[in-house]
Amino acid sequence: MEKLDEVDLKILRILQKDSKKTTKEVAEILNLTPSPVYERIRRLEKKGYIKKYVALLNKKLLNIPITAICMVSLRYHNEGFIDKFDKQIKALKEVQECYHMAGKVDFFLKINLDSLDEYHEFVRLKLSKIENIGVLESYFVLKEIKSTTEYFI
Repeated sequence: MEKLDEVDLKILRILQKDSKKTTKEVAEILNLTPSPVYERIRRLEKKGYIKKYVALLNKKLLNIPITAICMVSLRYHNEGFIDKFDKQIKALKEVQECYHMAGKVDFFLKINLDSLDEYHEFVRLKLSKIENIGVLESYFVLKEIKSTTEYFI
């Protein structure tokens, strides 16, 4: 893995805060000319440091007020069962994030929906159909204190 210099890190910090900044704007912030900044950004994209550019949506305005955290423990833990679970979870559009965990639970799911009734239907009709789930615990977010997509670099 190549070591990034301070200019590369500054570019990444700027784009994390606002990926709509133009190359010219980034160059102005760094007191550089646009051409080398453009080349650095392209290199960071090619090397995979920048995976993609996205729009972060306002879930309140979209009427998606419910965030559920679902902790899942599997009955069986061999590779085949875990791979099958991974594939089934990836197919569920309601699951925004899924992490394979070490500790008391096997998986941490973040699910955003428009109502508790919709969450109930999601668990009843989709999540419960995954055959290897042993324990399923649901927690509901009361207030979002901090949410960021930025890495501290």
